[in-house]
Amino acid sequence: MTTGKKSGILFMNNHMPAPHKKDHIDAYFDEVKMIVDQLDRAAIRKMMAILETLRREKGRLFILGVGGGAGHAGHAVNDFRKLAGIEAYAPTDNVSELTARVNDDGWHTVFANWLIGSNLKPQDALMVFSVGGGNAEKNISANIVESLKLAKSVGAKVMGVVGRDGGYTAKVADACVVVPVVNPANVTPHTEAFQAVIWHAIVSHPEFQSQKGKWESVQTA
Repeated sequence: MTTGKKSGILFMNNHMPAPHKKDHIDAYFDEVKMIVDQLDRAAIRKMMAILETLRREKGRLFILGVGGGAGHAGHAVNDFRKLAGIEAYAPTDNVSELTARVNDDGWHTVFANWLIGSNLKPQDALMVFSVGGGNAEKNISANIVESLKLAKSVGAKVMGVVGRDGGYTAKVADACVVVPVVNPANVTPHTEAFQAVIWHAIVSHPEFQSQKGKWESVQTA
C-alpha cells in the first residue's frame, strides 16, 4: 500500500488490492460439501419406505410449501407422478382455489381446508418443504402447522425436508430430513437447494423409480 501527500492531505493508492477474503462462491460450495457429508441418509431411506407403502396401497401424496417450497412442490409433484408412479398433488398449483380460500377462510387454514376438500385419508401422506418447519407458538407458517395437525388426526403419514431445527414438522413427522446448518447466513438457500437434491435422489433411485427420465432413457438406448 502506498501513501503520499497532496495539498497537505494524506491519500491512499486506491488501486492496491484489498486484503484477501475468501470468495463467496468458493465458501458457498465448501458449505455444500459439508452439508452432503452430514445429511441423515437413514431419514431419507425412511421417507422412501413410506412412499413405497403409499404407492403399494394406492395412497396419495400431498406436497406442501410456501415461497420457494411452493415452487418445489409443483416440480416434485411432476417427478413423483411421472417418474415414481405416485398420485401426487400440491395445493399451490391451483392459484384460483388457493386465493379463494385465503380470501374467504384465511391464510392459516388454507392447506388444511384444501386437504379436507381432498378427503385426506389414512393411506395418504404429506410431504413438507419448509425452511422453518412451522411454529405453532409463534404463529409462523401456521398453514403448515394446521395441515400437519389434520394429517395426524386422520392417521396420514407426514414427511418433511426442512432447515434450522425443523420446527413443528420435525416434531410430528414420521420421517424428516433436517438440512444441517453450517452457516446461519445461508440457511434458506441451502435448505431449499437440498430439498430438490433429496427428492431427486428418491425419484431417481433405480429400485424406486417406475420410469426413467427422458435423457437417461435416451442414453441407455
